[in-house]
Amino acid sequence: MAEEKKNAAIEEEEAEFITLEFEDGTEVEAEIMGIFDVDGKEYIALIPDDDSDDVYLYGYKEVDDEEFELIDIEDDDEFNKVVKVFEELTDEE
Repeated sequence: MAEEKKNAAIEEEEAEFITLEFEDGTEVEAEIMGIFDVDGKEYIALIPDDDSDDVYLYGYKEVDDEEFELIDIEDDDEFNKVVKVFEELTDEE
């Protein structure tokens, strides 16, 4: 029983990665940093595996248990609000 709990804890800490494909065909592996809420909408923070300090922020929509969509944040005011909340969350950690 104790062994099962240990394995579950290890699995929860493993990083999840997704592959982003941009319009120009470039692919980037990115770690899912987390999903957070701003004004009732969900957003996702991704860290590209490219040795940069970049963080990608997208709208997040769950399609089913195993699939989700990334939504570009095209509105500047919305993007600025998401960045502000993201910075507040990361400053707390």
